[in-house]
Amino acid sequence: MYNPVFNLVVVIFFGLIIIFNIIKILKEYERGVIFRLGRLLGAKGPGLIILIPFIDKMVKVDLRVITYDIPPQDVITKDNVSIKVNAVLYFQVLDPNKAIVSVANFFEATSQIAQTTLRSVLGQVELDDLLAQRDKINAELQTIIDDQTEPWGVKVSVVEVKNVDLPIEMQRAMAKQAEAERERRSKVIHADGEYQASEKLAMAAEVIGKQPNTMQLRFLQTLVEVSAEKNSTLIFPVPIDLLNSVQKWLVSNTKE
Repeated sequence: MYNPVFNLVVVIFFGLIIIFNIIKILKEYERGVIFRLGRLLGAKGPGLIILIPFIDKMVKVDLRVITYDIPPQDVITKDNVSIKVNAVLYFQVLDPNKAIVSVANFFEATSQIAQTTLRSVLGQVELDDLLAQRDKINAELQTIIDDQTEPWGVKVSVVEVKNVDLPIEMQRAMAKQAEAERERRSKVIHADGEYQASEKLAMAAEVIGKQPNTMQLRFLQTLVEVSAEKNSTLIFPVPIDLLNSVQKWLVSNTKE
């Protein structure tokens, strides 16, 4: 039985399907790589894209910067220290055509290259260099990964080593090393202070030897300094020459 309403609904339904296959709208950060009967036509967009139904096929590509957190990698450094290192990778697609045609999955390929390069580069450096020269290592990682992803139309802009997990034994050894280094510096500073003090004392002794009255002035200055502190103890310095005189007098009286 002929049903015009049903036929109209079917026509509208298939018409909408055809329209959805013909008209595509791409955002500002998107590009559409067009294939016509399997042959590459190129990237189009953003905006309105018109395709030939069942003949053209479009693959969307996001041109925004992608942040990829490289999972922790087991690395043995040049000085045979086992560590776990993770990093963060920033990259984006610059050539949509190459990103779709040259590699099956540019995201997966870039992530695998980043992981293997991280293990390879960090395995050639010592632990101290990894901790102290991180900017240099980041630049080297970025250059190597970018060179390998360039044929895919992918640009790696930044690679940053995030965390370096050390074994407990290594952490204790480094703590002991840091403590020993601080103790060494303390002893050097103390010895340097003693040396400078001895030089000043020698200069003071030389001045006092030329002018003996300066010792008496120093005694008086010491009394002023002690009394200024408002304590109940009174310290009176006795000149050494006076003690020597008393000692001579006692010796002479004892002989008599």
